[in-house]
Amino acid sequence: MANNVAPIEHMTYMDGMEAVSSDILERTLLAAGAYDPSRYTSADVRRALSARECSSEDFAALLSPAAVPFLEEMAQKARRETRSRFGNSVSVFTPLYIANYCENECVYCGFKRGNAIRRSRLDAEEIEREMKSIAASGLEEVLILTGESGGMSSVAYIGEACGIARKYFRVVGLEIYPVNSADYAYLHRCGADFVTIFQETYDTERYRVLHPGGRKRIFPYRFYSQERALVGGMRGVGFAALLGLADFRKDAFATGIHARLIQKKYPHAEISFSCPRLRPIINNEKIRPKDVGEAELTQVIAAYRLFAPFANITISSRENARFRDHAVNIAATKISAGVDVGIGGHSGRTSGDEQFEIEDGRSVDEIYNMLISQGLQPVMSEYLYV
Repeated sequence: MANNVAPIEHMTYMDGMEAVSSDILERTLLAAGAYDPSRYTSADVRRALSARECSSEDFAALLSPAAVPFLEEMAQKARRETRSRFGNSVSVFTPLYIANYCENECVYCGFKRGNAIRRSRLDAEEIEREMKSIAASGLEEVLILTGESGGMSSVAYIGEACGIARKYFRVVGLEIYPVNSADYAYLHRCGADFVTIFQETYDTERYRVLHPGGRKRIFPYRFYSQERALVGGMRGVGFAALLGLADFRKDAFATGIHARLIQKKYPHAEISFSCPRLRPIINNEKIRPKDVGEAELTQVIAAYRLFAPFANITISSRENARFRDHAVNIAATKISAGVDVGIGGHSGRTSGDEQFEIEDGRSVDEIYNMLISQGLQPVMSEYLYV
């Protein structure tokens, strides 16, 4: 019998989703819709590189194909900007996956509901064991991640994990499913400092196709996660598009515009960018970025730095060691180390499968020594509570 149930409209909120009074979505989509990377010329790029402050139009030029011949010049300017704002310091952290249950059907994700993987959720004792293992490596910052399942990873469960983390770490980040501002406030009281949300793609039609089911299908609710997190008291928020899902230049441009508009509205907020590319997943090793090579990723990272000089930029263990070493010499100011994306892997008791394959599995000591060898200063925590 045919299923005649109409799919959920991806731009309409579901019951229980908090709507923010804001025009940032409309302004971001308007700017992204008007962006045509092909219309920029080498003269536009030269003008952008000579500007004292990078405007939105300059940012658009730096992300365009016309900027590719200027990549070395972009990288050098981004490096100078990074050193003038951050000195030679690079923060080091690790992600901790505490659950991989998910209620969404994202076609590119290893955690998606229909994927045949080992599912697991750590209990409080297991979470503490993982965190003890991570803290023993010398790290003082942890990023807690879950699959997107409010049923299996409730806000209370995540809050308990934050409370445990606060015993071991000075900085606690979250990369979880979007929640309402009251929930973010609760998680902040439990010990969370910042929230990172991948919008995945800002192309709303592409987003609709890639997210056929689950609460993640609702584009605007995900888009306004950073704003709800700041309303809830988080001191920092992170932005990212998953490069390779759609036109990466347009997605990177929209990510930058989104972040700048949030920064203007919430000037106290600490802003950060991640630059993830598609990675192979369980049951689908063909998932890879279509048109985002290392040169293109370097262009995006350098453009982010010039457009948002005070923002942190994270370089993921999705990338290979050589490229990550390169990125911290240009614009990246945060790097993960000792990464295990399985459930329970830090203590050597993996009970659940990973979300995607990583490329750089170096230990904390190896990343630390790499940074030292390049004249950089590894920073285990960039924040002190007084």
